[in-house]
Amino acid sequence: MSLDALDSRFPRKRAVITGGASGLGLATAELLAARGWHLALLDRDAARLAGATEELRATGSPHCEAFVVDTTDEAAVTSAIDAFAGQFGGLDFALNSAGVAVAGDLLETPIADWQWILGINVLGVVQSCRAEAPHMIASRAGLIVNVASAASFACSSRMSAYNASKAAVVALSETLFQELAEHRVHVVVAMPGFFRTRLMEHARAPAGARGFAEKLMRRSNLEADAVAREIVARAAAGATHIVLPASYRWLWRFKRFAPRSFLRWLAGIRQRRHSNGG
Repeated sequence: MSLDALDSRFPRKRAVITGGASGLGLATAELLAARGWHLALLDRDAARLAGATEELRATGSPHCEAFVVDTTDEAAVTSAIDAFAGQFGGLDFALNSAGVAVAGDLLETPIADWQWILGINVLGVVQSCRAEAPHMIASRAGLIVNVASAASFACSSRMSAYNASKAAVVALSETLFQELAEHRVHVVVAMPGFFRTRLMEHARAPAGARGFAEKLMRRSNLEADAVAREIVARAAAGATHIVLPASYRWLWRFKRFAPRSFLRWLAGIRQRRHSNGG
C-alpha cells in the first residue's frame, strides 16, 4: 500500500503523535519524517523524546518539535498541540498512541491500577482528540488515528483493565467518526495484535501475568515499523477499523458473527493454560 495518498491529500504535512518517543509512535514518526512531514512528538519520557527528535530532524523532518507532556494533563496536551498548530498554520494528521498496560485477574487488580490505565489509555486519547479536532474542523480536513488493540475484541482473561481501556478507544473512535464526518475529518481506530514494543516496560501486573504477556510479545514476529506503515497507508486509503496482522482479522470476524462461540473458545484457552500450569 502506498503512502502517496496521504502526502497528496495533506501537502502541508503537519502531524501530531502522542507516545512519540518509542514504539508505534516513534515508528510512525520515522515514516513521516522520511517523507518530509513537520512533526510534533508528545511524550512524558524527556530523555527518549530528545533523542527521537534529534534523529528525526536528521532523517528528513524539516521541523520536529518535542513536547514533554503527560497525556493525562489536559492543559498541557492542549497547549502543546495548539502551539504546534499555531506555528504551522494548522494540523493534518494525528496518531494517538500513548498507552500503558495492566494485567491480572479482576480481583487481583487494584482500583488504583484501573484508574491509572483508564486515565492514560482512555482519557489521554479523549484529551488528545479534543485538542486536535478543532484545528482540523477549522480547515475542514484532517485524519485522526486512535490506537486501540486487538485486546478490544479478543478479550483474553487476566487483562480486564487493559481490554476495557482499549474497547473504550474503539467506541470513542466510532462515535467521533460520526461527529466529525460533516467537517471532513476522518477518524480511524487501529487494533493491532501483539508486536514488539516497550508496552510492558511500565506495566502494572503480578509476576505471572506479566511473564505471560511478555512471552506473547517476544513470540511476535511483527515489528513496529511494519505496523506503522500498514496503519498509516490503510488510514490514508479510507479505512475505519484497522486490524492487523492478517491472523487477527479472522478473530475479529469470529467475534462479530459468533460472539458466544468466541467467548467459549477463549474460556477453553484459559482452562487449557491452567491445566498446563500457565
